[in-house]
This record gives sequence, C-alpha cells and structure tokens, in this order.
Amino acid sequence: MKQIKIGVFGCNRGGDYFRSLLANNADIVAVCDKDDFWLNKAKKRLGDGVAYYASFDEFIEHPMDAVLLANYFNEHAPFAIRCLEKGIHVLSECTAAGTMAECVQLVRAAEKSKAKYMLCENYPFMKFNREIKRICDSGTLGKILYAEGEYNHPVASSDVAFMRKYKPYAEHWRNYLPRTYYITHSMAPIMYATGANPIRVTALPVFAPFDDSMAISGSHCGDRAAIITTLNDDDSVFKVSGCAGFGAHGNSYRVCGTEGQIENLRGMGTQVMLRYNKWSKPAEMESNNLYDPKWNHKDEALIEKEGHGGGDFLVIQEFLNCILEDKKPPFDVYFATRMSAVAILAHRSLLELGMPYDIPDFRKEEDRVKWESDFLTPFYGPNGEAPTLRCSSHADFTPPEGPMKAYLEAIKTRE
Repeated sequence: MKQIKIGVFGCNRGGDYFRSLLANNADIVAVCDKDDFWLNKAKKRLGDGVAYYASFDEFIEHPMDAVLLANYFNEHAPFAIRCLEKGIHVLSECTAAGTMAECVQLVRAAEKSKAKYMLCENYPFMKFNREIKRICDSGTLGKILYAEGEYNHPVASSDVAFMRKYKPYAEHWRNYLPRTYYITHSMAPIMYATGANPIRVTALPVFAPFDDSMAISGSHCGDRAAIITTLNDDDSVFKVSGCAGFGAHGNSYRVCGTEGQIENLRGMGTQVMLRYNKWSKPAEMESNNLYDPKWNHKDEALIEKEGHGGGDFLVIQEFLNCILEDKKPPFDVYFATRMSAVAILAHRSLLELGMPYDIPDFRKEEDRVKWESDFLTPFYGPNGEAPTLRCSSHADFTPPEGPMKAYLEAIKTRE
C-alpha cells in the first residue's frame, strides 16, 4: 500500500496526532511551527529524517502529498487554501473557517483543486457515536425528528497548567472565543449520524462570568454556554451547545425518531441506551436496551491507545483511506463550512437574543456572493488586527481585575 507523505502544521495539537499518523502507515516528512518551544518538542519525538520549519512559506514547498493543519483554531482556512492551490490534500483541525468570507473562499478553492479536503473532526468516531450512527443507518428509529449534542468542557479557574498551555498570551483566540464557535464536537456527530443539514439557527447565551477574585481567567467572554437550535433540511431539529462550561465535564448525544431513540449516558463511559416503543421495537430487541457497544474493527488495539476515545486514530485512518481509495471524505468542505456558518451565525443570533439566521448553502453561487465580503471576527488577527465583533453576549462585560491579573502572572512561566 502506498505510504502517504504528510506534513504537520502546528506542533501543539498536531503533536497529539504523531502516533496515530505513524500507526496508520503515514510518513511524516515535515513539521512546521513558528514557536520554537513546540518545534523542539516535535524534534525530540520524531528525531532525524524529518524536516523542521519555522516558516509556512518554506514548509509548503517541501515535497508531500498531504498536510494536517493544526494551527490556531480561527486561522485554518487561509493555509488550507494555499495547500489546495498547490494540489496538496488537506486534513484541517476544526474549525474550517473563522469568518463567513473564509467559508466562501475555502469552498471555491476546494472546488478548483484536484486535492481532497477533510475536516479533522474526531468526535463522530468515538465508540458511542459510531453506534448511534449504526442504529440511525439501520432505520429502526424511523424518521429522525430531533437530536441533541453537548460538548461540555469546563476548566477549573485555578488550573494554571491549562492557562499556560492553552492560553499562553493575552490575545490568544481562546480568550476571545464565543461560546457558539467551537461547535464541531457537539454538532458533527449528530449531523454525521442523521445526515441532516442545518438551514436555520437561533441561539441564546448563558451569561455567568468568573467573578471570584481568586480565579484565574483571561477570557473576554462572560458566557458559560450557548444554547443553539437549528432547523434542518429534513424538517428535523437539533439542539446543541458549542463548547459549554456548565455542570460536569463530558459529551452527550441523543437521537430521537418516530419509532425510538438512542443516547449515550452521561458519566457512564461508552454505554448507550437504545429504546423503542413496545409497538415498534424490532423483534430481536427489548424496549430498553442498555449496553456497551463494540468496536468491531480490526485495529481495535491501536484505536484504544489514542486520544479522544479513539477518534484521533480513526479520523486519521479515514482521511488516508479517502486519498488511497480516491473517495469522497465524510466531512468534506461543504459539511465543514456549514458547521462553521452555524457557529458564526449562531453567535450573531446570540448577540441579538435569539434572532434567527438562515444558513447559506455554499454549493450555490448566490449564497456565496451574499457572504463573500463578510470578514467580521471576534478574534485578533495574525498581525495584531483588533476584533471587529464582540465575543460576549453582554456588551459592557470586561474581565474582572482579579482573575485577569492572576492570569497574566500565571502565563509568565512556560511549562
């Protein structure tokens, strides 16, 4: 089997994929990071025989078949476009694009390129989400009417190590992240399982900033969560969070049809509950079926070793197989940019306390034209450009002095 030559751009998150890439027979030929701290860590892990670059301009000229983009969350699209223009396959960490205009640019570049584009979204490949999709595909739930997706990732306000690693400077994107923007972990699994595509979105904020003088926080967003609802192209409805910070840490998903429902159980590992009405249950099933699904995969031992419930391994495997077998990626540029548009427009809905927004179909030129000049962003730009959209639901919110002072002191030291 041909060995895919791949480069990795961004060695912090990208480094988490090194083992999965090698386990899937990829050849890591080059890595790139502007930060010597992460580049040196990559050198220690990969050793000689790999090219190391601080400049993307130099990195992209290295001979390779594909690039894994693991740079900053809101900066993937411009680099994906440059790769696609050179005929290099792209596996992009989420999110696909940080602005509506970038969604348009990315779709146009992907359509012109012979290379493949896939979003590196790993949560649909977790064991329970694979099972939810299998049951949806079986048809036993009937017509899908409703689904929920929740990605709940609270962080202790005293977690100095997290701040140093994931928010290393004051203008970092995580300090300006609206709660709707990090939507792929909550939405992608139910989009993938059901096949439904959002066409209209509304969102409401859960405003609860850190105000404890002992807390450590550099966030300019006072919201703990966004409650997002979408109407979909099959008349179903989704309710999802972006990256929420309420309750206990975990991910939960639920799909309901006319004949039954399936969900993973909060706090119960990979267990799922599959339920049917007594008059509609399949003959071989009970009305209530609680079980731990199986991988049923030849690489189970390797999957279990990798991050995000094995999703890191499987999303890499899927991408490489799409190249080798010349098949359409499951999370292609249309799937990816639709989720980006939901995230971006959900935030605008949130700022207007629930005003609905239509989600564009980026296959249509008339929808592209409408958004091709919209570069509004809550993030600082790569050259220090100030945000053009506020990130918090409350216009008058500013980070409390105590938590901000503690944060700035904490990040002076690097781990």
